[in-house]
Amino acid sequence: MTDREQTEAGLDYPDVGGTEHGLAPEGYSRILEEARLGNGLDLYRRVADGILGWELQRRAGLRVRADSPRAVPGARVVSGFGVGPFRLPAPCQVVWVHEPLPDGVPQSAGFGYGTLPGHPARGEESFEVEINGQGEVWLRIRAFSRPANWFYAAGGVVTRAAQRHVTSRYIEGARSLAAEGTSQ
Repeated sequence: MTDREQTEAGLDYPDVGGTEHGLAPEGYSRILEEARLGNGLDLYRRVADGILGWELQRRAGLRVRADSPRAVPGARVVSGFGVGPFRLPAPCQVVWVHEPLPDGVPQSAGFGYGTLPGHPARGEESFEVEINGQGEVWLRIRAFSRPANWFYAAGGVVTRAAQRHVTSRYIEGARSLAAEGTSQ
């Protein structure tokens, strides 16, 4: 994405698409969380479908409004944090997508989205499921961010704790997707 396209899209942070390759701009805090979900291509496909269909966000307890039923490049989504009138909107735009392949391992599927004006942070977050050559299925969440303004920067400890909490909820959501269809 060129700088001009990035500005027109409303993405106001450097290194758009960096989460696809594990890159983050200087001065941004970073998150990398990985969790083993189980084994097998069926489990991998189920989790990939859930990630690409916004189910991970819903299972994390977020209200999701998206202009596309699946994550596709350019899709816009607003996740709602909080409760009732105290819900904080977090608008984002999908900047990259990997669809699952019909067969073969290893492979990965997922997407990354970047923050838009009105989001409490500036940066990017990605959700990816991978199946390795041994058939093990892993979830990977990457993010880089910094507060969008002085107000959110002032709440630094609370903001970081909230991000860690939501990340743990994403992992639990992925685990519940992985467990569906199994006899556990």
